[in-house]
Amino acid sequence: MEIETINDYEFIKFQQDNAVVLFSTAKNGLNFNKNTRQGLINLAKIKAYYNLQSIGYLNQIHSDRIFTFDENVKDGDALITDRTKTAVGVFTADCVPVILVDIKNGVIGAIHSGWKGTKALIVSKTIDKLEEDYGSVADEIRAFIGPHIRSCCYEVSRELIEEFTSEDIYSNIKISNNSKLDLEKCILKQLVDKGVKKENISTTNTCTACNKQYELYSYRNSEDKQGRMFSFVYLKQ
Repeated sequence: MEIETINDYEFIKFQQDNAVVLFSTAKNGLNFNKNTRQGLINLAKIKAYYNLQSIGYLNQIHSDRIFTFDENVKDGDALITDRTKTAVGVFTADCVPVILVDIKNGVIGAIHSGWKGTKALIVSKTIDKLEEDYGSVADEIRAFIGPHIRSCCYEVSRELIEEFTSEDIYSNIKISNNSKLDLEKCILKQLVDKGVKKENISTTNTCTACNKQYELYSYRNSEDKQGRMFSFVYLKQ
């Protein structure tokens, strides 16, 4: 993991062979809210800076809907591509961004996993799609988990925690501390259960709500409720 600076903006960067994974921060007000003019301008800047042919994203709806990128903006929460010089990404401000990389088969995916998507097993289902559509093998997939609201700050209702713990996949692990839910632990469980090796999982270990290292948007804890980070991945030529 390293920090990449573009002009006065800051990105958390991972690189795996010819795949580049970037999690934007909110430094100097960098905002990727696609519903704003500035958000669209910033997306265009990313496309130009990294010399990308396309940049794909979705109208996120907190679902388990997964798409293969075809230049259209669809309603869903996970996007996959095997094109080079094409980025796929998700917008977040507390929800969990998860990036999947299969170098062997040349396919990448970006997942928006809020509590609804996490409960619906969107990460597990995206791995299923990679296996079915591209011949991916889980133990060859690399996973990257970006900044999100972590268990230190993510307070939810007791009823929601009980909904999670009633699922078989989470019945034997501790995913909460009193009223605080650990979405990352749930996602790690999905990854490992699907066969992703623990050593192939990287996380920024960064809470959007309370970290002091980076400037980040947090829907719960920021004054700017419209601010969004963009987490994306692309394959170089």
